[in-house]
Amino acid sequence: MLTEKELIKVTGGEASSLGIGAIIGGIATFIIGVIDGFLRPLSCHE
Repeated sequence: MLTEKELIKVTGGEASSLGIGAIIGGIATFIIGVIDGFLRPLSCHE
């Protein structure tokens, strides 16, 4: 068991700036792709 003092010192679960940047970049890439798909749809050559 951890004492009360040890519990106060415990840190964790923090989101790193790299992880947040990757999430924001992924969302931005997805949104740009959706907008591009509406503006320049590719035709299917069967």
